[in-house]
Amino acid sequence: MSVPPLPAGVHVFERGWLSANSILFTDGDQSLMVDSGYCTHAAQTLSLVESVLESRPLDILVNTHLHSDHCGGNAALQGRYPAMQTLIPPGQAAHVADWDPVALTYSPTGQFCPRFSFDKTLQPGTRLQFGSSMWEVHAAAGHDPHSLVFFEPRNRILISADALWENGFGVVFPELEGESAFSEVAATLDMIERLAPTTVIPGHGRVFAYTPEVLATARQRLNAFVKNPLRHVQHAAKVLLKFKLLEVQRQPFDDFSKWALATPYFVLIQQRFFADMPAPAWIAQLCDELVKAGAAERDGIYICNA
Repeated sequence: MSVPPLPAGVHVFERGWLSANSILFTDGDQSLMVDSGYCTHAAQTLSLVESVLESRPLDILVNTHLHSDHCGGNAALQGRYPAMQTLIPPGQAAHVADWDPVALTYSPTGQFCPRFSFDKTLQPGTRLQFGSSMWEVHAAAGHDPHSLVFFEPRNRILISADALWENGFGVVFPELEGESAFSEVAATLDMIERLAPTTVIPGHGRVFAYTPEVLATARQRLNAFVKNPLRHVQHAAKVLLKFKLLEVQRQPFDDFSKWALATPYFVLIQQRFFADMPAPAWIAQLCDELVKAGAAERDGIYICNA
């Protein structure tokens, strides 16, 4: 199905991993951007924004949630546009104010996010002006318990973050920490079905036309994880490994393995789900599976192909 054209003044920067997509609105009195990418791509983020805004400032930055690939460019944008206001979901506002990289999951996942500040929090159930249009703010727990999505009812456009992709949704991180969250993913998918968008701007991947088949694919994926939670755990661990591979690009296997074995999220996952398997062997198995899937090549060294 063809994707309806986005309104004038809505610019989608489809980012490659490691960064989430960014959406820049320029058709209102104030320019606004949703999500800022990963910190290693901060120079690219600034270049993309400046290529559209030119001499105009960026007035408002909004984050769907505070995973590092969605807010890692916040600090760079705040440095470039010191008068810019930053709006974040309310759930982790205290951790941002105190800057707790453990509670914000940056240290546990072995990822990075330069310290940033915020001006206001976004409240689910309210509306916010993006460009010339009013957008609804909706809670979208599951992938992240504090995540938000944004919906513009006139053109029926959904900014879905990691709650819905064209082929599924993001890793359900609370499940890795021992909290039940698959039901929250299901509730978020139900909420999206009720909104009935026409166009979806996801957190990763291309803009796509919403269809019942897209939602059915996401529900099938969710049901598979519910039936076999270890499948989700293995998938999540490989996603985190691949994220680091994409960041470092090239690293000796022993160094990469040492990083994983010292990273709290991998320690937690191994102890909770694979305690009967020595941690080094489990990490090696995951890496071998990445190799077989074409995500990396192993020849004494790991090379990211992305």
